[in-house]
Amino acid sequence: MTRPSTPPPILSELRNPSSPANQVAALRALKNDIIGHEEKKQMWVGLGAVALIARILNTQKGNGKRKYKEVNGGENLGGRRTNRTEEEETRLQAVIIVGSLAQGGPAYLHPLTAGAIFPPLLGIINPTESHPQLVLAALRALNGAADSSLLEQTHADSDDNSFINLLYSDHHLSSLVSILGQTSPALIVQQQISLAASLIIKTCREESHRTLLAQAGILEALSTKLASFIVATGYSLYALHGLDPFPGCSIPPATNKSRLAPILQAIGTIISKSKQRTKQFFSSPAFVEVFPGVEASRDTSTPSRSTAYNGLHGHQHAANGGLPSQSSSPHGDAPTHTLSFPPLGVAATGRGNGRSGRSFMDSMPADNSYGTESNESPLIAWLFHVVRAETAVTRLMASWLLTILYRMGLVNHRSEAKLALLLVPLLVRMLDKDYQISQDTPSSYDVSVLHSVESLILQQAPAVLSMLVEDNFKLQQAAVDAGAIRKLSQLLKQSYDPLPATSNSSLWSPSPSQINDNSSHGVISGSKLGEAGFSPQAYHVVRMRESVLIALAAMATAKDDYRKSIIDNGVVPFVIESLKPSSKSSTDAVVNGGSTNGNPIPVLLAACGAARALSRSVNTLRKSLIDAGLAAPLFVLLRHPDIEVQVAATAVVCNLLLEFSPMREAMIEAGVLKILCEHAHSTNARLRLNAVWGLKHLVHTAPNNLKMNCVEELGAGWLKQIISNDAEDAGYPTGYRNDREVGSGVAMGMGTPNAAGEQVDLLNAVEEESTGSAMGADEDDEDEVNMIDSIGALSKPENRPSSQHLPGHPESKATAGIDHRRRLTSAIDLEIQERLQARKDDISVQEQALNLIQNLICGPGASEMVDYIFQELGQDKFFDILATRLVPKVPDLFRRDRRSSENNLRHIPPPPEIVKAVCYIVVHIAASSPKHRQLLMAQSELILLLVPLFSHANKEIRAACAWLVINLTWIDDQMDRAPCKVRAYELRRMGVVDKLEEMESDPELDVRERTKTALHQMSELLRGQLEAGKRADNDFKPEVWDAVLTAIQNDIEPPLVIQVRQCKNKYQWYRGMYKEWLQLKDQSGFGWDPETNRVTAPDQVRKSYLQYHPSAKWLKTILCDLEMKYLVSALKI
Repeated sequence: MTRPSTPPPILSELRNPSSPANQVAALRALKNDIIGHEEKKQMWVGLGAVALIARILNTQKGNGKRKYKEVNGGENLGGRRTNRTEEEETRLQAVIIVGSLAQGGPAYLHPLTAGAIFPPLLGIINPTESHPQLVLAALRALNGAADSSLLEQTHADSDDNSFINLLYSDHHLSSLVSILGQTSPALIVQQQISLAASLIIKTCREESHRTLLAQAGILEALSTKLASFIVATGYSLYALHGLDPFPGCSIPPATNKSRLAPILQAIGTIISKSKQRTKQFFSSPAFVEVFPGVEASRDTSTPSRSTAYNGLHGHQHAANGGLPSQSSSPHGDAPTHTLSFPPLGVAATGRGNGRSGRSFMDSMPADNSYGTESNESPLIAWLFHVVRAETAVTRLMASWLLTILYRMGLVNHRSEAKLALLLVPLLVRMLDKDYQISQDTPSSYDVSVLHSVESLILQQAPAVLSMLVEDNFKLQQAAVDAGAIRKLSQLLKQSYDPLPATSNSSLWSPSPSQINDNSSHGVISGSKLGEAGFSPQAYHVVRMRESVLIALAAMATAKDDYRKSIIDNGVVPFVIESLKPSSKSSTDAVVNGGSTNGNPIPVLLAACGAARALSRSVNTLRKSLIDAGLAAPLFVLLRHPDIEVQVAATAVVCNLLLEFSPMREAMIEAGVLKILCEHAHSTNARLRLNAVWGLKHLVHTAPNNLKMNCVEELGAGWLKQIISNDAEDAGYPTGYRNDREVGSGVAMGMGTPNAAGEQVDLLNAVEEESTGSAMGADEDDEDEVNMIDSIGALSKPENRPSSQHLPGHPESKATAGIDHRRRLTSAIDLEIQERLQARKDDISVQEQALNLIQNLICGPGASEMVDYIFQELGQDKFFDILATRLVPKVPDLFRRDRRSSENNLRHIPPPPEIVKAVCYIVVHIAASSPKHRQLLMAQSELILLLVPLFSHANKEIRAACAWLVINLTWIDDQMDRAPCKVRAYELRRMGVVDKLEEMESDPELDVRERTKTALHQMSELLRGQLEAGKRADNDFKPEVWDAVLTAIQNDIEPPLVIQVRQCKNKYQWYRGMYKEWLQLKDQSGFGWDPETNRVTAPDQVRKSYLQYHPSAKWLKTILCDLEMKYLVSALKI
């Protein structure tokens, strides 16, 4: 078929309509011509039909605002043509044409966007201003556009003119609130609600989108819809006593025309990744009304309600933990009877106008033995009921929402048994090839091929399963017992089966670029097609592959047995194949048939996660992963243009560089050191973290020349600046910090020379050109906030137009003020989240950098490496940095140089991760050589900062302190004996001995054992003066008394002038007292009070003893000086 040489009559009528009726007829003819005909769609787009349709949508304005403002509960909901005016009919036909073009695939999004179709189309979806059929058609068209955007190879969400960014303006979000707030039971209204929820699901892709949806009231509207389903089922605590299930409830019940699945999925989409939004969802007024008494702030003014609830309050916990009884009638997707949990089936949901009056308590005992925790909402028990009772997609979405709430900590631990016995087996069963799906009632009014029931289950069931079992050994065991590994392995292999050939015929033209060449600019806007993206089949395969890989990674994190089972199922070659990227920098697939050509970015990320989980096993590394050739595709991903892929690939490399890894030497020879050092200088925080982590593993037990090469590649200035960065300040609000004004355009003061001596500003570095692909604001921008001046996630909502003002819809000043406050609140929330994340990122990177230094100075040749580090970083500067990391911070928001006492501010202790890393660096310095031990003891400020850490809450820090004493008091040879004794006396003077004695009763066995060793070495050194020949006859040599005099003078405050003779006299006096005490402690009737340091005895016993020992009168009045007791004991009196 060729392009017509002259414009068809339809086009002429659309350009210059002779009458409204003829214009409608022309639109109907155009609609009938393009629906289901790909070639005709291409032809009409090339002829400029999109711009004409946009003009029609912009010029046809009806009086819908007056006509349809009473749509909720009104009767004017008919869909017959006689109920629509000619103007509305014209717009309806135009919208249907747009919907047909939008469903044509990603190629049609470009002409629709260029032709300015979406602004007027979005203006139609307000149900108070447009005919119901018109709203429904517009929602279908927008859903089709959203589907096509999912098939795009390169997403254009960052374009301000994209329909997704236009949708997330305040005016259009309020239209979605109006749609979801409709209460009419009419079919067309329920279709609008379902499609509006589907539109939210498909377009909500960024954290800013979720925040805007929650703040616009959409989350509350969805909660009200969910409450209507709860009312329809009639499950209530009041029904237990034969009362009205929902007395005084104003929420109408859902009908059999309502669809629960899209409501559940939309709620899960919004609240995911945010505890704040989850709490907002739980505190919705609709749930307070449906479940009265759950919140303390509920209205108790109605006597009947409060009285009834008080009578049932004792059963609330049982309701939260119980499940209603289910009919055992067979159903298409109900599992067979098992002993693990009761039979599943479709119970009567009561979605009529009445309420069934059933109770959660029907099958539960009257006592509250099923739960004792009061924090779980009754909504959890109702969701468990939905999982058992509903059909496949609704069951899947209820499972997903339950999983989100479980991961948020809102499901108590007693419900984990139900998760293991009910939820996990159901999710695993959905992976079966013969899983039967009921076709009686569709779960949604969205008929998109991308969201068919079969595709949706295979795409999302593995992802929900992985989210549920992650980091939970019991749930992982339940999934393995249900056969999850075998079924997931089969699905992964199935994803590499050749795709069936699909027809993608293009309109013939002697010059193909006439239609499809985007580089040429046509006269008519919107007459050029965009790039073709995924086919629906390829999209399904890619999504399923990604989901399965994520699930396998979650299963492989726990035990070697699970990893071995995954390998035995033969999936390793497919995991390696999934690590191979597409030929383009973006997603790429064969659209016309065959298998995908490489893998898109989401699959690469999931495959890296699976490879990382499998590489946790030594046996797996030595056998399967090496044989399958893991290293080759991984090195390609380390240089991938997408920053997220680099982050994931670097995380896998961290496991491959461990000391026991057989790939370690090969990767070092291949040049992984240089790549990791380059990544360590990245502006992306997670990439820096993984790179430094990998370098930490690489230098461990490595030869000194490799360690020195690592420091040279990183740059001594960079390393010094990273460990000296004041990470604790990253969480302070904007405007109150002088050193790091993130997002304000002020440099952060991280300028430092690199390895080549060039001046580099680390925290204001320019983003790499290789990160050209679009990245979500909730991921990369959040990670880079502490390294870049401009914050992408904050700038996007601010730079986006506040609303798309349509003709006839002026924005009032009051509305503008509300919108401004809403956006300001959203920006502040995002800023706080990003600053908190920036602080965590800074602390993590600094911790790994300190651990890197720790590994540099340990092992063979440690003394040489300590000298090298001192030379490169500066000895005094290095010790100052370590000391600074141990100093508590004073969060003075206005003047950072003021003291805490002046402002009455509390001190913020340094993060335990940083403290532990600093402690072990000091431990390794003390373990290197006697010279470095003496050098370390000279750092009195650092040692004094370490003394309080002997009683730190972290057991690893306490163990490190004990190791420090062991290393400092270790004698390498006879020449080191005398300096070692001096170090022991100095440690004792600083109070270390007292701290060690306190640690003798430490609850941790490892700490106690290390403490015993440290105390033994200290006591041996402190009593070593005698063994060294420092005693002459019955006295000590002069040098001993000189040492005693110096020690006493250092302890006395204020300083006093004393002489050796005074020390000798005091010593003889205490010596006599000590001898008396030694004799007295074994006498019957005497005791010792450690709190008062006094000898205790009854008066009669004391008088009797003093009668025969008059020199012991001091027992009644003088405290026993424990310090002198230790001195005398050490000298072996």
